[in-house]
Amino acid sequence: MKILVSDTSVLIDLERGGFLESCFRLSFEFAVPDLLYARELAEYGGPDLITLGLRVEELTASELTIAQDTRGAYPKLSLPDAYAYSLASARGWTLMTGDGELRALANANNIALSGVLWLLDQLFENEVMEGEVLARGLQAIADHPRCRLPRAEINVRLERYRARK
Repeated sequence: MKILVSDTSVLIDLERGGFLESCFRLSFEFAVPDLLYARELAEYGGPDLITLGLRVEELTASELTIAQDTRGAYPKLSLPDAYAYSLASARGWTLMTGDGELRALANANNIALSGVLWLLDQLFENEVMEGEVLARGLQAIADHPRCRLPRAEINVRLERYRARK
């Protein structure tokens, strides 16, 4: 089963759109590093995410070294993001992020990478959710002032999702 290592931004967007529970019905496993969970999720719905199936992974000593080296080389990355990068890269898992710098780092190092829009496409293609429900949720994400998803890609998906009744 494909394992997706998520950063916090992806989980926030999925929650904004009302997609969290549905994403855990896909044929993927979702994981976060323990530091990210402790700092950013434990008091903000983390136990509910674990109930849904979220895996909280402890980094090995070598993975901690990768995280520290990554943070030192890319100081704009948060420590939780460096942990997520290390977990995905060291274990050959897919990194799920909306953070531009983290995406660039993953691309530069040939780390498998996906994001919120890809996950929504999976929900659509696997008919986990109806198109109109997906469109409403995506519109909610797009309408949020902190939305960082590319507007053109949002519009393409809104049109596609709404076309299937």
